Amino acid sequence: MTRGRVATAKRLEMAQANGDQSPLVVYFDDMGLVRDLLGHYDANLAVLEERLGVEAVVNGTAISLRGTEEACNAARTILEHLYGRLADGETISVGDVAGAIRHVTAADVAEIGLRNKAQQIKTRKRVITARTPAQSAYLTCLQDNDLVFATGPAGTGKTYLAVAFAAAALESGLCERLILSRPAVEAGERLGFLPGDMRDKVDPYLRPLYDALYDTLGSERVERGLETGMIEIAPLAFMRGRTLSNAMVILDEAQNCTAVQLKMFLTRLGEGSKMIVTGDPTQVDLPKGQDSGLFSAIEMLRGIDVIGHIAFANTDVVRRELVGRIVAAYDAADQSTQAQGASQSKELLPETTTDAPSSSRTS
Repeated sequence: MTRGRVATAKRLEMAQANGDQSPLVVYFDDMGLVRDLLGHYDANLAVLEERLGVEAVVNGTAISLRGTEEACNAARTILEHLYGRLADGETISVGDVAGAIRHVTAADVAEIGLRNKAQQIKTRKRVITARTPAQSAYLTCLQDNDLVFATGPAGTGKTYLAVAFAAAALESGLCERLILSRPAVEAGERLGFLPGDMRDKVDPYLRPLYDALYDTLGSERVERGLETGMIEIAPLAFMRGRTLSNAMVILDEAQNCTAVQLKMFLTRLGEGSKMIVTGDPTQVDLPKGQDSGLFSAIEMLRGIDVIGHIAFANTDVVRRELVGRIVAAYDAADQSTQAQGASQSKELLPETTTDAPSSSRTS
């Protein structure tokens, strides 16, 4: 099979270094599925080579792998896992390859298998597979607990997976309705001038929730659900005084809730319901002087049965690799600023002496 990409000098050096080793050959049956496995211009295979440090040579439906034994075995596990997903009718992308690599390199999957380790959500429209071990832990936590907090930087899938999990529960009859909410806190802009009624004004705040719903349920099902009340999307202020029973309830951007607001929301949880609260500690948009109630709530409720917390890290960013680099750069800048501030404060402290202050007076 003709390789559509141009080998870089790095890959050529790797191929020469591995040239004397016997290759590990992985055989497949379906040529069409192999093409999908390799990706457009062999993009999927290129990611596998770069991340694992192997060289892959394709000959028909066979892929020869050269590299260390550990890397070749990991590559074989990933290729067989992705091929199996394709055989089941799923589609895969570069992100799925990167996700499989994260799962394999995070821990030994020889005994339980990669397919069992990477958790999935199945909706009528699509199958969503966790792309990091933290995402798999998140989905497991959602299944096992009635209240789950998910915190971490942008792009880690906190909101998307929560909405997908809720949508799957709605489709399977595990709940009667979906309730999604966000605090209407502006990220520096003023939206009060926007025309229209209340819903028209708050829709910009709730757009990410709509996007996730459309992607998992489809536009027609979402619009029908909104009309019948099976799906409700509302700002946090609309939750006061309600009891939310037999529902999947999601509060997004909870870092912008005060302690009073979050307590109000958490105490809405009724019988037969699950609640998911997501937030990004690095993007608090509350006015100066107001503290976020999310982090104090997590600490207060820690250790209570059926309450879980998943903390995503920068390494869990799956939106795209560049987003992870952006988040890391901002974190590094914040740490540098804090260090400089601490150093300057130390320099400004008055010098202390052991001499007692003079208290003499003249008569």
